[in-house]
Amino acid sequence: MQEKGNISIHTENIFPIIKKFLYSDHEIFLRELVSNAVDATQKLKRLSSLGQYQGELGKLQVEVAFDEKAKTLTISDHGLGMTAEEIKKYINQIAFSGATEFVEKFKDAKDANELIGKFGLGFYSAFMVADQVEIQTLSYQEGAQPARWICDGSTEFEITDGSRTERGTDIILHINKDSEEFLDKARLQEILDKYCRFLPVEVKFGTKTESEPDGEDEEGKAKYTSVEVDNIVNTTDPIWTKAPADLKDEDYIAFYKELYPFSEDPLFWIHLNVDYPFNLTGVLYFPKIKNDFEFQRSKIQLYSRQVFITDEVKDIVPEFLMLLHGIIDSPDIPLNVSRSFLQADSNVKKISTYITKKVADKLAELYAKDEKAFADKWDDIGLFVKYGMISNDKFYDKAKDFCQYKTTDGLYFTLEKYKEHIKANQEDKSGNLVAIYATDVAKQDAFIQSAKKKGYDVLEFSHPIDAHFIQMLESKVEKFTLKRVDSETAEKLIEKENTLTSKLSADEEKAVQEVFEKAINNKDRKVAVEPLAEDELPVTVTLPEFFRRMKDMQAMGGGGGMSFMGNMPEMLTVAVNANHPLVQKIIAADDESVKTDLAKQAYDLALLSQGMLTGSDLTNFIKRSVDMTVK
Repeated sequence: MQEKGNISIHTENIFPIIKKFLYSDHEIFLRELVSNAVDATQKLKRLSSLGQYQGELGKLQVEVAFDEKAKTLTISDHGLGMTAEEIKKYINQIAFSGATEFVEKFKDAKDANELIGKFGLGFYSAFMVADQVEIQTLSYQEGAQPARWICDGSTEFEITDGSRTERGTDIILHINKDSEEFLDKARLQEILDKYCRFLPVEVKFGTKTESEPDGEDEEGKAKYTSVEVDNIVNTTDPIWTKAPADLKDEDYIAFYKELYPFSEDPLFWIHLNVDYPFNLTGVLYFPKIKNDFEFQRSKIQLYSRQVFITDEVKDIVPEFLMLLHGIIDSPDIPLNVSRSFLQADSNVKKISTYITKKVADKLAELYAKDEKAFADKWDDIGLFVKYGMISNDKFYDKAKDFCQYKTTDGLYFTLEKYKEHIKANQEDKSGNLVAIYATDVAKQDAFIQSAKKKGYDVLEFSHPIDAHFIQMLESKVEKFTLKRVDSETAEKLIEKENTLTSKLSADEEKAVQEVFEKAINNKDRKVAVEPLAEDELPVTVTLPEFFRRMKDMQAMGGGGGMSFMGNMPEMLTVAVNANHPLVQKIIAADDESVKTDLAKQAYDLALLSQGMLTGSDLTNFIKRSVDMTVK
């Protein structure tokens, strides 16, 4: 048998397009050919199970072998095989309507997956790396004859009698000069590890070497080839293909270590398993995140029927879930998935919604099961939960019931429980609950202690994302506001009906204000004389909540368009305690220089307590302190 022909009179431009525009992604040809071989193998197993194939299945493996000397790469299977007629049907008739339309539409394409996925060109991706592609195949059908197909990348092909004696197919690529990297063992191993690591059929990888006679070549000379198998490249039954009931914690942890060898053990995980309205399996792990706001976007891998597709999953997995690690496998996402397709596909949106729900449900389940154990994990997962609540309303609706609020005393509350905790003492005169928070417990210790003296509780919000989290909370929770502990003096943090009275007359307050304004000598510092408790500091430096929030939001790339604030000086308020003994001493002093020195000393102490006293100001403060001690 010998037949020659043309693939299509309209396809002259297809191969140049494949070679030119797929070049940046040309390694995927191996994924395509190995996936085809796996499909052929699985289909044969299916026919056998249905009783439509009576023969022996034998050892069903896919083999990948290269011959550096002959410059060939061969992908072999023992699956269905093809007849000559099937070659014509499946290979020669490319699966698209109108080659002219294809050429016009995709002449500017830059995404390999876009081309291959759209038109079923998986097999033809071989021409990205090969000058010539040969098929040797023998169908499983009784009485079938072996067939050989060969094409050099033009539109011409040739079909002849084949030399294969066993059921299955060999795809032989004669690698071109520009693609000899695919004759390198390490490079091939890298690609197989990436795409074929969990294929459901065993994949063997090795080198092709001369040994025993194996048929004849085109000139009738004996061919001597054999495959020297070095290793099996895949695990055929990865953890996500098994039933959760058949797995132990050690199995999940072992698989995590296989995926991420140098990581700490995960906190917990979710086993995904749904078959309606779409098919989805996988395992998602919660890593220890701590306070590192790291988005390692290659930590979730997308598979389709155990074939690796991509680790760019931002269209399938909501951004806040990108902090998770693991595997998602869905055959409802086409094998050759392109980014543009993902954004438009309805299944992608459904899968994203489902994953969000499963994560929220898992966290709610853990909280309901053991509140203390959940709180113990909060420092590791709190960042992730808060980010989810900010960015996803549906996640917020579920997470608001288990999100934890940590106090500076190390206690944890849900929001409703925390509101009950502070209700007696932290309600302002308008009936609003005021939650007080610290962003740096060590630096703000003096303010925290002042708040605690008044019986106030203080929350710890120490991550930059908390600025956005606080804004979100106030927009969603009625009659509830938050104030940073150093945004006001303790007396003013929560406006009450009852306030302390000043020991100074109005004239004395004005005189004290003038002394401090002269000592500070800075128009960006607003001096206010306030009646505070005697045991509070003589001077407290604060930045109003509004300005603090704008600064915090800017640090996270937000700020509501208030970028001009970055160029503004800090409008600090200098609160002078009218009831402090030092202020009484300033009033009583006769020498103006003594008044000024005492005022400057008290102001510098306030700055020092917040780490705001630096450079020459710090040097002068130390010298003044020594002089005053001697006097």
